[in-house]
Amino acid sequence: MAKPVVLLTGASGTMGMESFKLMKNDTPRYTLRILVRGSEKNHKLFDEYEGKQGIEIIWGDLNNRDEVDRAVKGASLVLHVAAFVSPAADYNPKKAMEVNYGGTRNLIEAIKDLGQEETTKFVYIGTVAETGDRMPPIHWGRVGDPIKPSMFDYYAVSKVAAERYVIESGLKYWASLRQTGIIGPAMSEIRDAIMFHNCLNNVLEYCSDRDSGKCMQNLARYDSNGTLSEDFWGHIYNIGGGPAARTDTYSMYEELYGALGITELQYLLKPREIATLNFHGHYYEDSDKLNDYLHFRSDGMEYYYNSYLKTLGPVAPISKAVCKLPGGQALMSKAIGMAFEPLKKSEHGTVRFIKEDMAPQIEAYWGGKERWDEQPYDVRDFKRFKDWDTVIHLDHGYDESKPESELNLEDMKGAAVFRGGECLSKKMKKGDWSTKLKFKCQFGHEFMASPRLVLEGGHWCDECERKSWNYGQRAKGDPFFNQVWAPLHGEDELREYPKEVTELEV
Repeated sequence: MAKPVVLLTGASGTMGMESFKLMKNDTPRYTLRILVRGSEKNHKLFDEYEGKQGIEIIWGDLNNRDEVDRAVKGASLVLHVAAFVSPAADYNPKKAMEVNYGGTRNLIEAIKDLGQEETTKFVYIGTVAETGDRMPPIHWGRVGDPIKPSMFDYYAVSKVAAERYVIESGLKYWASLRQTGIIGPAMSEIRDAIMFHNCLNNVLEYCSDRDSGKCMQNLARYDSNGTLSEDFWGHIYNIGGGPAARTDTYSMYEELYGALGITELQYLLKPREIATLNFHGHYYEDSDKLNDYLHFRSDGMEYYYNSYLKTLGPVAPISKAVCKLPGGQALMSKAIGMAFEPLKKSEHGTVRFIKEDMAPQIEAYWGGKERWDEQPYDVRDFKRFKDWDTVIHLDHGYDESKPESELNLEDMKGAAVFRGGECLSKKMKKGDWSTKLKFKCQFGHEFMASPRLVLEGGHWCDECERKSWNYGQRAKGDPFFNQVWAPLHGEDELREYPKEVTELEV
């Protein structure tokens, strides 16, 4: 009997490389096939594996159907990790959509065209950015909460479109795993204006690069040896590192800069130059569910702090020594701050938004000029949120205690009303979460969507998802969505932000 073939995309990226490093040791179980672009960097990474037993390399691009077909042919499992990610994606929305949506569509179309839709299992890596800004007090979330990518976050926009395509693909075996922020050396090396979009009171339940790789390794292992439950398939999950990987941004800065000897953060953190809204992240109510299937967690935030220090090398002990001198903390903070200044003034920089009076950005990242002006100059006057353990459990608009097999048309009609619209379908097979029903949103757009997409995915109207960020208007007529809008925004925040690119253009 031939060994199964596992296709891994994105092997040269952060999560993909950690996956590859672990999975290449499992080739007695399956053939590991990777699809990677033939760049100079990738050849340096993978040329040594050419011709090695149990490893196949397809040099190709997700946007080339012939190359994708070669990669997919005969694959029993596809782990689609590849993505064009933030912050790069936000500077090139069209490329983000082409790679993230177009590449995903190409893989699924190839599976279908090759007649493998009943046999090939497809795992899509989504993102926590799909649910966007979840600042306190709504900082706990779960699968099924409203899809709400932050304004100008084209990475999230492209991933939302791709996830919708996966869920509605008709494949027999699929799963969408929404990845959180990945801690490790790569995160330590980010130098971009996005650093100042991460609000001081924001939270994330991170996952390490190593644990993310372990997640993929175990998924492939369990699937190849037949121990992965059938119940795993056809669902959406959150990838999270659990309690040890949860933190808020302010506390993370305390740890990171504290390791450099900087404990007086007023020299370094300037609240009026840091966004208070419109990032992404939350703690997970439900990340244990995926870990119970795949058993991948081992790292907490300590792993990231150690990675950060290793990245700095000799700078860390020098900084600690300087900070012990009179005025040393102010001196080191000024040196660090000078490196950050160009980022704040760059294309997506928070200081640029304010200095150039960019009203859409100011409203998105602070809720308007008046709310920005309420921010203190000194971080010691910043109001830190402390009640991290209190969970506001969002209402999904249907009886979640009922078994899936009992879901009926009345449930879907009620869920549609709770979303400000209506279910136009006249019949539905009881317990059928996959067949699309007809809906209408509050703005009159009619669309087709499965119960799985709406109830478990948190998606709603596809036209609204692709057209604009119209969140203020939507919240007024959509009680479901209002749960993630009203706690953070004023009733006068009604600006609509048109989107530059949609999946229909790919």
